[in-house]
Amino acid sequence: MNLIILTTPNFLPDEAEALTALLSHGLYRLHLRKPGCTEAELDALIRQLPPAYYPRISLHDHFPLQARYHLGGIHLNSRNPDVPIGFQGLVSRSCHTLEEAARYAPLTDYYFLSPIFDSISKQGYHAGFTEQQLRQAADNGLINMKTVALGGISVDKLPVLASLGFGGAAFLGDIWRNYHSAVDIPYVVNHFLALVNAF
Repeated sequence: MNLIILTTPNFLPDEAEALTALLSHGLYRLHLRKPGCTEAELDALIRQLPPAYYPRISLHDHFPLQARYHLGGIHLNSRNPDVPIGFQGLVSRSCHTLEEAARYAPLTDYYFLSPIFDSISKQGYHAGFTEQQLRQAADNGLINMKTVALGGISVDKLPVLASLGFGGAAFLGDIWRNYHSAVDIPYVVNHFLALVNAF
């Protein structure tokens, strides 16, 4: 199962150092998701990351930065629904219903389906599917290796996701909820490695 980490919407202290540590420990894919930031702010964060890791980074906003730094992918959503002309990298997309997943799966390299469980980072943001609905979707081939579970994902949920046939899991709140500064980087890395070792 591929593991993806999303950044928090806000910028964190020593964030580039933390992201570099995760990438250096084998993170499959990093999604830079800063919906309220300016292009200059996101540019500054990217420039702090080692260029060797750029192919494993996907952008959710400010797509011109992808071409500028030759980042590996872009992520489509309601703010940015279209692939830029000439783009050649990985395309992923947010889906919040099974109907959206069926529509966009053929048009993406992988897609997020959310929220699978009650959110860790967003209070009051509850699971959007019952386990029965997910199992039916898996039986119908809609949940497959291109499907990445998002929303309330933690290490204890990975066996359930694997049994449902998800190809990946995306982490946000579970990774960042106890991070405050560079002193917490070893905790974040060890937590990530525990996720990797779960499989």
